[in-house]
Amino acid sequence: MAIIALLIGILSPAIHGAIVRARSFKCQMSQRSVAFDFQIFADPQLHGDRGDDGDSNIFSIETFQESQYGVDEFWRWGRAGAVDLPDAQGNDPMRCPDVREPLTLRNNLACSNGAVGPAPSISFGFNARLNRAEIIDRRGLPRAVRVDLRQDILTRSNVPLLMDVDGDRASQLGVNPVYIAPSLNSRGPYANSRVWFPGLRHGGKANIAFIDGHVESSSDPENEPTYDWAYQPTR
Repeated sequence: MAIIALLIGILSPAIHGAIVRARSFKCQMSQRSVAFDFQIFADPQLHGDRGDDGDSNIFSIETFQESQYGVDEFWRWGRAGAVDLPDAQGNDPMRCPDVREPLTLRNNLACSNGAVGPAPSISFGFNARLNRAEIIDRRGLPRAVRVDLRQDILTRSNVPLLMDVDGDRASQLGVNPVYIAPSLNSRGPYANSRVWFPGLRHGGKANIAFIDGHVESSSDPENEPTYDWAYQPTR
């Protein structure tokens, strides 16, 4: 019995570490799949249904996000007004294996307006600066404005597309975790880490998918020198 107990004590950390790495890898594969879909969505020659973004040259990150969840104009569940995931067929898009709380999708709503929730059940947040750029208006005040994305976004290989988020922390901050961004030098909407809540759930690291499709892990994603969080699309 003593030998068995000793072996268990020796093997337990290794087994736990293997489980952590396996879940992180599965999360990375999920993020990589989303990034691949984004590359197709952004290409005027390859994209399919863009929902409300009918222009072949421009689109919004929120429309792409809705296509991944299957909400709003991409609703996949017939006449149901809401659906809990995983559904009866096991569908559970945009999820990290370490986030297991039930997720509810609601029809006829945008992701930023409550189509996905509750906050603690949300796994991934998209780069907020790809949705709203921070500008200085004519009065010298900072504010966020909606931006359109074009195919040239695909040349920004080091711009984060999405990452693991801490939905509990976002809920405490009173914000929707579907978008995330570090403050950097913000004086307005992104100041004071208002929308910064990385999910460091993979051995103290978060997974981050980039525009070009590669995925990295970091314990300090705000300060990685090669991560271009400052990029904002021009209007």
